[in-house]
Amino acid sequence: MKRVSPYIASFKFLLIASFLGLTVASCRNNTPGNTTETVLKEDKKEPITFDFDEIRKRGSLIAVVDNSSTGYFIYRGQPMGYEYDLLKRLADDLEVSLKIKLTADLEQAFDMLNAGEADLMAYHLTVTKERAQRVAFTDAHTEVRQVLIQRKPDNWRSLKVHELENALIRNTLDLVGKEVYSRKGSSYSARLLNLSEEIGGDIIILEQTGQTDTEELIQRVARGEIDYTVADEDVGLINATYYPNIDAKTPISFPQRIAWAMRKNAPQLRDTVNHWLDNIKASPDFNVIYNRYFKNRKSQNLRAHSVYSSVGGVLISPYDDLIKKGAASLNLDWMLLASLVYQESKFDPEAESWAGAKGLMQLTDISIEQYKVDNAFNPEENMTAGMEYLAWLENFWTERVPDETERLKFVLASYNVGQGHVLDAVKLARKYGKDPELWQENVAHFLVQKTRPEFYNDPVVQFGYCRGNEPVNYVAEILNRYDQYKTAFENPGAASDSTLVTGR
Repeated sequence: MKRVSPYIASFKFLLIASFLGLTVASCRNNTPGNTTETVLKEDKKEPITFDFDEIRKRGSLIAVVDNSSTGYFIYRGQPMGYEYDLLKRLADDLEVSLKIKLTADLEQAFDMLNAGEADLMAYHLTVTKERAQRVAFTDAHTEVRQVLIQRKPDNWRSLKVHELENALIRNTLDLVGKEVYSRKGSSYSARLLNLSEEIGGDIIILEQTGQTDTEELIQRVARGEIDYTVADEDVGLINATYYPNIDAKTPISFPQRIAWAMRKNAPQLRDTVNHWLDNIKASPDFNVIYNRYFKNRKSQNLRAHSVYSSVGGVLISPYDDLIKKGAASLNLDWMLLASLVYQESKFDPEAESWAGAKGLMQLTDISIEQYKVDNAFNPEENMTAGMEYLAWLENFWTERVPDETERLKFVLASYNVGQGHVLDAVKLARKYGKDPELWQENVAHFLVQKTRPEFYNDPVVQFGYCRGNEPVNYVAEILNRYDQYKTAFENPGAASDSTLVTGR
């Protein structure tokens, strides 16, 4: 066995201890060709003042997230993700709706936060001193190390364990002179800068600006386009299940706190979220959510890299072609129709409700007979009949509601509860001085009122009692999901112009 002198061993220990040291608040990297300028820039404007009381009055909590396999993504028609699931529970507990905005650009997300376009920045965000000068952080919801992401040799499957270990970087001293890619403004860049100082040699840090995110850099390593990047350990390990040719086992930091960010002038919101975090972290639900995305790696791999995922695929459902064909016949955006089909059946052609509605579009027995459907569980037959019914509803409301955007809501509500109940609400709106051609706070309001005797017994009402909350929520959920589909599938990297909303 080869012996190592005490002097060399001591020297190695000091170097390793230095590399594992906590991140220094700030330092400069003078590496030639390094694209790093500063980790964070000064905000151009003072953050707006908008705290929890105003959020509660508005009735919605707005969070900016990224479209990633752990943050937020859509799988088989429904939104998912570690950050999203936590945010949804937070909003439900606070009794407000959750609105999601997307961007992969960290700088843009910080700007959106301080401009009031978002209340929370819900990324897998490392708490650093530089960032704490700019935003307020919640208490940490997790703690993770940063790790080096590197590619295994092409023949790695045939190598013995020690041969594979020798082929990989396990000592950070070996990063001297290596090109490591990271997101501009990320804590990874800051850590690499400090690590260069600690190991006494230059790591060439190549920062990527704009919409490039960590998972995209990991993919580039896996494809052989770049050699190294950095990620949080839990994100690195989950991506290693997607790309078995990458390694995520070399730490470059001690565990660091991961938290959400908010404006520094929103202490009520910070206290409220921290109180909620204390409760959720003490409950079994938190571990269930964390394990779903970071521990159950095979299941998460299937979800995130499915063709039906907004992260790894391009399809919303197995029936996209049918839905596109039907939408074209109605001159509708196919993603809107996809949202309706998901609402009805979650894309299950064998779905049958307690009331006997069947198939993708949940056809009733009356519709099945009227549109001469032989097999309601046949996707094509079912969709064809559903399109005919939607066309009939569109014609029914065309003269009554001239505005196309408003009319869509009347059509959707009628598909759910029947045009008769919606027409009753129109009559009530007209009788009580509201606009019979506007949905929100007008016709929708009186549809909800049809649970009360004084309204469903009103002389203008023909169809009697109605659980009006159901069609009102039905319309909102379809339109909100439609916005999610558009943002996640059409332009997943950019910040969304429209806001993605989830009901309470």
